[in-house]
Amino acid sequence: MPQVMFYQLSAGAHSAAQRACELVADAYARKQKVTVMCESQTLAEDVDELLWQLPAARFVPHNLHGEGPPAGTPVEICWQVSQLSRRPLIVNLGDTMLPNPQQYQRIIDFVPADDAEKQAARVRYKKYQQAGCNMQFTAAEN
Repeated sequence: MPQVMFYQLSAGAHSAAQRACELVADAYARKQKVTVMCESQTLAEDVDELLWQLPAARFVPHNLHGEGPPAGTPVEICWQVSQLSRRPLIVNLGDTMLPNPQQYQRIIDFVPADDAEKQAARVRYKKYQQAGCNMQFTAAEN
């Protein structure tokens, strides 16, 4: 059963993309392979750029889907469901539940401060819960 961790973001804190990059860097440091699922190609390119801006000591080998070496990199950034690869950890920066959550060991998602985005996160939370996922919730660090 996959574990789904929702991080609450507070107003004025890091964006979900910024917090996702920090969590991806932490996962890479623990030698975990990660997929980042973005809502759009534009967001995927923004995440790509944010990962390049991490300090040198936190460097994360990554690529946008379809780029990079044939064997891939430890972190792949996608923006379409058809691009998803089966990696143990997926970070969801989309506004819908990931299809087939049972394929993953861990899923990270976010609850933004914006009311409309918060409501969408509540819907995702409930759908993951109904899919039999092990749910956790935590306040994100600012």
